[in-house]
Amino acid sequence: MKYLHTMIRVQNLETAIDFFVNKLGFMEVKRKEVPEGKYTLVFLAVNENDPPLELTFNWDQKEPYSTGDSFGHVAYGVENIYEYCSKLQKNGVTILRPPRDGRMAFVKSPDKISIELLQLGEPLPLKEPWISMENQGKW
Repeated sequence: MKYLHTMIRVQNLETAIDFFVNKLGFMEVKRKEVPEGKYTLVFLAVNENDPPLELTFNWDQKEPYSTGDSFGHVAYGVENIYEYCSKLQKNGVTILRPPRDGRMAFVKSPDKISIELLQLGEPLPLKEPWISMENQGKW
């Protein structure tokens, strides 16, 4: 058995791509338009060798999707969580759970998908302004 990908449904494809590509740093690795099914699939990855995140855009979907209680989050490792979160903030992304511990943070996509960011390797030394930042909303 081999893990292939994770799929999330998005309400606005361009907004979702802007978030994942321009803010989080993913790259588009594949796109498939399916006119007969009225949907578009966009596969994004951090590296070409990683399993992708599939964005599914249903052309006729008018109502927002709900994530329900059974879905938790997707997680990605970063080289320097402080620098990464600072870059996200500069790009207008709200850090819902700041990396107060030098190890973990949470953000949400425009479609309310929780994304956990984890420091690769050992946690970084505790540092302001992160130590003093409060959680925002639900993550």
